[in-house]
Amino acid sequence: MKNKTKRILAAAGALLLAGLYLATFIFALIDSPWAFDLFKVCVGFTIVLPVLLYVYTLYYRMQKRRKENPDDPHTDL
Repeated sequence: MKNKTKRILAAAGALLLAGLYLATFIFALIDSPWAFDLFKVCVGFTIVLPVLLYVYTLYYRMQKRRKENPDDPHTDL
C-alpha cells in the first residue's frame, strides 16, 4: 500500500511538472501583455516545486527515523 501511494504521488508530481513545462513553452510563444508574466510564474514554479518536494521528502525521512529510533542521538541531524 505504501509503495503504491508513493508511485501515485510521484506520477502526480511528474504530470504537474510536465504541465508546467508545457505551459512555459506555450506562454513563451504567445504574444500578449499577460503572457510574459505567466511565463515568469511558470518558470518560477518549475524551479520551486521540485525543491519543495525534495525538502518535504527529507523532512518525512527525518520524522520517520525519529519515530523508529527515539533514543538515537543521530536522528536530530
